[in-house]
Amino acid sequence: MRTLNLVGGGRVGKTLARLWKLQGTFRVQDVLTTSSASAQAACDFIGAGTSVKALSAMRPAEVWMLAVPDAQVAQAAQALAQEFAARAALSGATLTTPSAPNTDVVAFHCSGALGAVQLEPLAALGWNTASAHCILSFAQASTAVAQFPGTPCALEGEAGACATLRPAFQAIGGQCFDLASEHKLLYHAAAVFATNFLPVLQTVAEDAWRATGVPAALIPGLRASLLANAVANITTLGPAAALTGPAARGDTAAIARQSVAVTAWDPESGAAYQALSALALRIAAQRG
Repeated sequence: MRTLNLVGGGRVGKTLARLWKLQGTFRVQDVLTTSSASAQAACDFIGAGTSVKALSAMRPAEVWMLAVPDAQVAQAAQALAQEFAARAALSGATLTTPSAPNTDVVAFHCSGALGAVQLEPLAALGWNTASAHCILSFAQASTAVAQFPGTPCALEGEAGACATLRPAFQAIGGQCFDLASEHKLLYHAAAVFATNFLPVLQTVAEDAWRATGVPAALIPGLRASLLANAVANITTLGPAAALTGPAARGDTAAIARQSVAVTAWDPESGAAYQALSALALRIAAQRG
């Protein structure tokens, strides 16, 4: 069983590591996060692993997961590369054998928007690098563990790294597919449209209801029923057929009047209303 080290122990890292531990895919070894307490909490959730306080304390491993925020991926890769280059220099090994005798080290990050190129310092050491992004909302690690089976997983990077990661993700129920590096930004933006903007739109709707005098006690019920019905219609009929409202009817006059009202209430929401209405009209036209 291959060893797995984690740099970062947030919701994504903890979810994947726990699933791999439960399936016996990897042997979780060392976990490094922003503090000893959070590293230990990650190990407790995973059910395996040793919390460490610094990169220098991490043992060589066959697979490294950099489960850190996007803004920290390049920095984490650089720090890890410097650590193993220093170890190689001390041992007299070459940079292409950072964990001798094993030369098949895999390092990957979990960002949907960033490519494997962010791990170039590790690739320069001879490590196989990739990115692996799972299209799932990791709002809570415990929930994500239960929801993960069937999750699409986009693999991008070196063939050797992807060859290691593909069966690992498949073992925990991931549906893997290859993604070209140049498509990562648009691919991830699509996931943002599908999931991240939904809470934004719901917040705007509820703020507008409150501003117009809808009783606060009614809003949770509206939230539950409208969202549940919308999701049911989209999953059953598809997004185009589920479209309703003034755009679906081609009522551009109503859209114009509502746009003025929303803009007067909140300019940014008004701009969003106009842009989304234009997209809705395009969808309605395409479906005939």
